[in-house]
Amino acid sequence: MTRGETFDMVIFGGVGDLATRKLIPALYYLNRDGQIVAGSRIIGTGRSDMEQSAFRSHAEDACKRYVRDSDLDEAALNAFLERLFYERVDADSSDDFQTLATTLDRGDPDRCRVYFLATAPQLFAGICEQLAAAGLNTAQSRVVLEKPLGTNLSSATEINTRVGAVFQEDQIFRIDHYLGKETVQNLMALRFGNALFEPLWRRTNINDVQITLAEQVGLEGRAGYYEHTGAMRDMIQNHLLQLLCIVAMEPPTATEPNAVRDEKLKVLRALKPLKGHQAIRDTVRGQYRAGAINGQAVPGYLDEDGVSPDSTTETFAVIKAHIDTWRWAGVPFFLRTGKRLAQRRAEIVINFHPVPLNIFGADLGDLPANRLVIRLQPDEGISLSVMAKQPGPAMRLKPVSLRLDFARTFKVRPLDAYERLLTEVIRGNLTLFMRNDELEAAWRWVDPILAAWQEDGDRPRGYNAGSWGPSSAVSLLARDGFGWHEEVEDGP
Repeated sequence: MTRGETFDMVIFGGVGDLATRKLIPALYYLNRDGQIVAGSRIIGTGRSDMEQSAFRSHAEDACKRYVRDSDLDEAALNAFLERLFYERVDADSSDDFQTLATTLDRGDPDRCRVYFLATAPQLFAGICEQLAAAGLNTAQSRVVLEKPLGTNLSSATEINTRVGAVFQEDQIFRIDHYLGKETVQNLMALRFGNALFEPLWRRTNINDVQITLAEQVGLEGRAGYYEHTGAMRDMIQNHLLQLLCIVAMEPPTATEPNAVRDEKLKVLRALKPLKGHQAIRDTVRGQYRAGAINGQAVPGYLDEDGVSPDSTTETFAVIKAHIDTWRWAGVPFFLRTGKRLAQRRAEIVINFHPVPLNIFGADLGDLPANRLVIRLQPDEGISLSVMAKQPGPAMRLKPVSLRLDFARTFKVRPLDAYERLLTEVIRGNLTLFMRNDELEAAWRWVDPILAAWQEDGDRPRGYNAGSWGPSSAVSLLARDGFGWHEEVEDGP
């Protein structure tokens, strides 16, 4: 779809957590900024009856809560709310889908239709089959599937097979919101738009890579979801592996969707398998105990509402991964994620090898190595640590940071990840979305690790809320002479 065409977007789970916190605010911004043209409709659905006015009131409350006050304009909000409609749709009711078909056909039946499945993944296939039975899988339709897509390779393959039976692969948008972040886009520009870094981007120059997605929040009332998911399925199988692919992939021939996704798939297939004892040796899983976040006491995971008192669900995970290619052989990639950690931080750290010889005097010791830090949140930017001479008569060196702060440099509001991704869905651009073989390759690597954890039988290591995780996460790196970024210096 090109800009200027109308579309219908149907959000299954239209009053759920994802729609409320992310989709509705993102759509408000797109409408305010003129990216949604006249005649387009946004239809929220749910299993319960709801008056249209109540749905609009719900959306208004979501905007007032999750849109910055400075960006909330009354006229723009009212114009956005006029685009919103509500339909009761039970995923098991063919009659409800026929009613939805009647509603959609009151517009142009040939217009672009986006079906965003903000529901539990076990409903994905059934909803898509109901859409097809109602004749709603038209050539101009696209279906958006949220993560996690399945709980293992078998369930993911089933979803792919059943959805793929009624929608073509180029109509299926498997969303990973980290791929929509401005900094991830800039990582592509950094690597492939400059002559400086690509010659250095290999094992001969890079010592290790650390990818961290750290959260301070706990369950936020989502125990029913998280108890069956855990950190591995919630964050590593999708977000962290996708970031690893962007860091490690070979230069694609173009930014065309399959050119990029072909290279990401090669990385996933080159990941060294972790099974049995090796999986236990090169991973750490943890579960937070009571502690303090920003000076406020918080309960431990086992004391959260809805959590089983003997739960072994991991809220923290670290994996030492290797990519068996000529470019990356021998370079460890440390993947880390967790809840109730010391800081909210999402970053990619590239640690380069130190200089082979310190010529500035033995009293300086080993010179710190150069480090590239790509910060995804909370403040998006890039920092390169280099050695420089301190002012004065003596030759004393000190690490200094060359920093690019996107907000200060470009002085425009960066697009939220969902704003960008929703725009790409409407345009039909698949570059920032996972292909079915990518998804299955990720599960193929993750499944043996999950199996090893289950067979091992040990509980996750405890860590205090407000810390950086269990001490074994430090030991995992230290045994090979590595250290986490925050142990060495503060972030950018």
